[in-house]
Amino acid sequence: MIHRIPESPPVILPVAGNDTRPKWSVMIPAYNCIEFLQATMECVLAQDPGIDQMQIEVVDDCSTDGDVRALVEKTGKGRILYFRQPQNSGSLRNFETCLNRSRGYWVHLLHGDDVVKPGFYAEIEFMFNKFPEVGAAFTKYTHINAQGVELRPGDGVLLEEPGVLDDFLLKIAQGQHLQPPAIVVKRTVYEQLGGFFAVHYGEDWEMWIRIAAHFTFAYSPKCLALYRSGHQSNITSLSISSGQNIKDIIKVVNICQ
Repeated sequence: MIHRIPESPPVILPVAGNDTRPKWSVMIPAYNCIEFLQATMECVLAQDPGIDQMQIEVVDDCSTDGDVRALVEKTGKGRILYFRQPQNSGSLRNFETCLNRSRGYWVHLLHGDDVVKPGFYAEIEFMFNKFPEVGAAFTKYTHINAQGVELRPGDGVLLEEPGVLDDFLLKIAQGQHLQPPAIVVKRTVYEQLGGFFAVHYGEDWEMWIRIAAHFTFAYSPKCLALYRSGHQSNITSLSISSGQNIKDIIKVVNICQ
């Protein structure tokens, strides 16, 4: 039996074979977020550089709130791949599946209720090309509600211009400075360090700290990512309402120490 919460970072295998690989993998993990999923897919399609350059795939963790396959086919018109888990496996295992199914050199794990603004992929590509030594790149983000209204900016600006962050390990270990829709990670980084594990709340924070311990990050102050919170199916909201977030954050702090 596979545990829903891995006790150690899951293995992310290198891409098999010598096939031509796309530059990007936009992997969209989805579970009971069908009311937001179309907007998520559309924001990627609006910036699509073409099938040779970008893999776009929805990985459905057995959603029960609608026909996700039909929505993907209707919205993507054959451009977006669809994979459904054989059984509900939980968010961490779904992320693991996303990472192992990704084929691109740069992986964007875009949750099925989040959005990126026009120019996001161009900005990330600019940073990876200008700073090839970095393991990941991210932009400033802001929060949106269930209706898509921007509520408040994310963390303060870390740099005035796009660049490589100095001492980011210390900064990210002191507190969260980004959210998943804002960051793209090189696949080789996941292959070296493994996937998400240990907790359902704060698993991304642990991942960014783990990456920062081994690689540098590039950052842009342009606010190009939108993190949706506050709706019923959001893991963050569910964890906060139950108090599980406190237990999980304590566990993440202990792991990182």
